[in-house]
Amino acid sequence: MFKHLFASMNEMLDEVMSEYPSSTAVKRKHLKEKLRALKAMSDSCIEEWLLFEEKLGQMMQATGMVSLLDSADPLDPEFAAKRSDLFVRGQGFYKLHMYSEAIDQFAELLHNQPDFTLARIYLAMSYFHQGHTEDSYSHFQFLSQLTENLKLKAISLNAMGCIQVKQNNLEKACELFNLAYRTDPSSVEPLIDLGVCREKQGGLHFTFSQSRRSGQPL
Repeated sequence: MFKHLFASMNEMLDEVMSEYPSSTAVKRKHLKEKLRALKAMSDSCIEEWLLFEEKLGQMMQATGMVSLLDSADPLDPEFAAKRSDLFVRGQGFYKLHMYSEAIDQFAELLHNQPDFTLARIYLAMSYFHQGHTEDSYSHFQFLSQLTENLKLKAISLNAMGCIQVKQNNLEKACELFNLAYRTDPSSVEPLIDLGVCREKQGGLHFTFSQSRRSGQPL
């Protein structure tokens, strides 16, 4: 159902994109109306999806399914207890690549629950995708210093190393990659990042590994 809906929306958008550059003033007015209609449909789909996510999350929590799904999470054992509408909406915005909106949700959530580590990871990642590397770095640094979870500490240190690579601070990046590996020797990625960093002298293309958190890809 949704595939057909978005296929039609994409077809309409392609039509507007192809016709707009060479269109007359009257035609452009008509095409702008189409764009407004498409935007309204898109906003409606997003809102309805987020509302459904919230409702589904509440039902899963009420039936105990959330604790079953997330009890094995090595990053935040209390995730199920802290799951809230703010988190669900923030996660939904993040999945839709709406990082500015995700930042608003996670920032508000952390204001009330500053020890919610998973929310802080999402906030740091949202800042990173928005290009706000300083804000992203500060949150990962905060996690690396305060968390007692070695895997989470290693992930934060590795993320900080990758940001240092983006800023061409290779010596500091290598130091952080080494520290990440010493913190969690089971994690191979810091060694890979370190090797790429040394081999390409800063040519590292940084992405967060989705395998780090089973079931909740970042």
